[in-house]
Amino acid sequence: MKLHILYSAGLTRVLFTLVLTVLVSSCKSSSEKSTEDPNQAPSGYELIWHDEFDSGDKPNAAYWSYEEGFVRNEELQWYQKDNASVAQGNLVITGRKEKIPNPNFEADATNWKKNRQHAEYTSSSINTRGKFQFKYGILEVRAKIDTASGMWPAIWTLGVEKSWPSNGEIDVMEFYQINGKPHILANAAWGADWRNVSWDSAKIPFSEFIEKDAQWSEKFHIWKMDWSEDAIKLYLDDELLNEIDLAEAINPDGSNGFQQPHYILLNLAIGSNGGDPSNTQFPKEYLVDYVRVFQKTKKTN
Repeated sequence: MKLHILYSAGLTRVLFTLVLTVLVSSCKSSSEKSTEDPNQAPSGYELIWHDEFDSGDKPNAAYWSYEEGFVRNEELQWYQKDNASVAQGNLVITGRKEKIPNPNFEADATNWKKNRQHAEYTSSSINTRGKFQFKYGILEVRAKIDTASGMWPAIWTLGVEKSWPSNGEIDVMEFYQINGKPHILANAAWGADWRNVSWDSAKIPFSEFIEKDAQWSEKFHIWKMDWSEDAIKLYLDDELLNEIDLAEAINPDGSNGFQQPHYILLNLAIGSNGGDPSNTQFPKEYLVDYVRVFQKTKKTN
């Protein structure tokens, strides 16, 4: 009888240990830092720039600048530096529900950036403009996004010359709602001005990803842009989402915004296309493990 009790207790401990190991492994797979060596470039390519977010408590000022205030799309958030940090090997962009006075408020203004007395939410948007730019190559970003209502995280690039959209916009990743349903987008935009914009868009219902993996939102994923002088290919976890033929992406003046250097933007917008955040629990976090840029290896004589 004593032997049976000891055996049962031992078996219970073993089972408990196995369950605990599975749970810990699951948590690690969704949140731990990637151990992949950034110098292990795709065949025929070399690493030319990267940020692993491994040091300091703020994004590296040599690489990243901040947008401030109300910026675009009549979004709800006030962009500010305070909402971007570095922790546990990740860039952390935090969306908060908090009231911030608008210093540009004008009671009789028609401009949405001025007629709001307060912002009800805050977030961050960082970019490499003037600090790093590249023309052609592979951009790879490992990130974990929050898919709650109201969230509009993005990974994108803009050309350094001309105004939008003539400079060319590449949306490596956007997550937002279309007709009230969440989607993952992979896009490019160009055109004469904001009234005359051409889009090449892939809009994949988020339900398709959840059907494949119910825990999709709890994990990091890899978004990739493969950009050449002929085409832009946009991938999610090695699945091709969209391919843009650059011969078709010509502005009315004959220029092509995708045949010039681009800089990188990472941001978490709230509201607008992101949907209604009023019933969402804050704070929310958009985590970026790394940003890496590879270009074809230069031939030597």
